[in-house]
Amino acid sequence: MVGGPRQQRQEAPSDQQASRHVLVIVGPTASGKSAVAMLLAEALGCEIISADSRQVFKYLDIGTAKPSIDDRRRIVHHFIDVLTPDCDFSAGEFGEQGRRTVDQIFARSRRPLVVGGSGLYVKSLIDGFFSGPGADPEYREFLERRLVREGIKALREDLRRVDPASAGRIDSTKPRRIIRALEVYHTTGIPLSQAQSDSPITINFRPILFGLDWERKLIYDRINRRCEQMVESGLVREVRGLERRGYTSALNSLNTVGYKEAFALLRGECTTAEMLERFKQNSRRYAKRQLTWFRRDRRIRWIPMKGDDAERTASKVIGREFSRLALQN
Repeated sequence: MVGGPRQQRQEAPSDQQASRHVLVIVGPTASGKSAVAMLLAEALGCEIISADSRQVFKYLDIGTAKPSIDDRRRIVHHFIDVLTPDCDFSAGEFGEQGRRTVDQIFARSRRPLVVGGSGLYVKSLIDGFFSGPGADPEYREFLERRLVREGIKALREDLRRVDPASAGRIDSTKPRRIIRALEVYHTTGIPLSQAQSDSPITINFRPILFGLDWERKLIYDRINRRCEQMVESGLVREVRGLERRGYTSALNSLNTVGYKEAFALLRGECTTAEMLERFKQNSRRYAKRQLTWFRRDRRIRWIPMKGDDAERTASKVIGREFSRLALQN
């Protein structure tokens, strides 16, 4: 994996670039993104780019709802099972590598289809990062816990390894500034000390975005059912396997909904019933954060999701609308 991009400003696509349209499907967890993406990929001749900050890691299968092996044989998927959980991979790195993947897919006369619920990953790919990137609540929570457990010296040492200039400048009595500097590096792949550089990035395609829009009660019901299914399918067993491989809850890759609740169960901090209830509640909260992020993007065309055949209906609507918009622009 290469380092993150050195960029701050987006360049407008040229007329030649305007014919390169990239379909993007977003939505909260359990909204049916993967099912819709598979139907669209088969109908439109797409390869799928997974914009999911956890599916990129190996061994995290049940808790990340990865596409099945059969689905990955039918349709080419990118950025799934690329790294082991002890590796770091920033949204900035994903954006840089994702844009190269978009070029490669177009070169094969295929259509890139981006799908995922990680707002930072989607933004990094289709827009690049600007100064002051958005916060990553899960990573910040991870750093806050480390601050309590290990102290400011440990965080400062981490910052010194990735951004010595900021580490030397930030006052050790200002832990929130150190956390922010680490967060910037985590989300963008570039040091805070270089975040103000004016090296431009070219977005050489036009994204067309669709969101899957469920009524709140329906999406919460889907989330609850998915959590139950993950536990029944062996989520706790999967976490035990991660521990046997030497991967612990201290890793940022495992500081995520589902895995952190299962680790708490294995530490004896809760019962199975309590773990499941926490899992459901934290998943609903995560979905709310995802929707808050995506609602800010006015480019997203929201598709109402209703009925037992909602994914198939949505794929047909999106396919028609995407084709119409691609012809117009």
